[in-house]
Amino acid sequence: MAAYDWISFTTDYGLSDGFVASCHGVIARLAPAVRVIDVSHGVAPGDVARGAAVLAQTVPHLPPAVHVAVVDPGVGTARRGVAARTPGGLLVGPDNGLLPWAADALGGVEALVELANPDWFLTDVSRTFHGRDIFAPVAARLARGADLADAGPGADPASLVRLPEPVVAVGDGWLEAEVLTIDRFGNVQLAATGQALDGLGANMRVGGVRAIRGTTFAEAKPGGLVVYVDSAGRAAVAVNGGRAAVVLSVVPGDVVRIAAS
Repeated sequence: MAAYDWISFTTDYGLSDGFVASCHGVIARLAPAVRVIDVSHGVAPGDVARGAAVLAQTVPHLPPAVHVAVVDPGVGTARRGVAARTPGGLLVGPDNGLLPWAADALGGVEALVELANPDWFLTDVSRTFHGRDIFAPVAARLARGADLADAGPGADPASLVRLPEPVVAVGDGWLEAEVLTIDRFGNVQLAATGQALDGLGANMRVGGVRAIRGTTFAEAKPGGLVVYVDSAGRAAVAVNGGRAAVVLSVVPGDVVRIAAS
């Protein structure tokens, strides 16, 4: 199996503890020539949907790699650890909905295995730190060119746990879409694609608040709402100089209505 020069790493571990460094250390010991790209370690603890969105929107811009992601509130339970092959690289992590959106972004799952080979894990596997003891060493071995089939038994790609499909509805002069994620600037990304905004005109209301259609934040007056297509191609809402999530009082999972005005 082909080797990879890169591993990408996405977690909810934060940077105030040594969790990320421990995983980097495992990878460095097993695959010292492989370089690691830290996608994010600022995913809110246990927020699988946020981790899935960040990963899926990032992997198309990375070099071919082993993408290891760990947002794993079910660590130590019966949930599977898995590795998947896609046309654009490999994915390693818990089978809790974290990986499929990224797999789709990389061309879909071609092969799936359940991680069950203890020779690929660290010697003493913690029940609460599979990122260090299972996922990092598996990723390192795959990056070195080990055969995916040796990581464990094959599984049906259709058996991967998927997150519920987010709500999107489009009508005559209106759009309703679930808040997919909110970035650190308070910008509200919706599950709808940017094309769903077509036909709504230049002036609109978002949850009853006046907004304009724009392409940059500065097109709205200071403190004003702008509806735009974000860098991931999604419909999104921002405030010029403020936080749209606060103005609209929304969190991921809420449904926002945008209507022509």
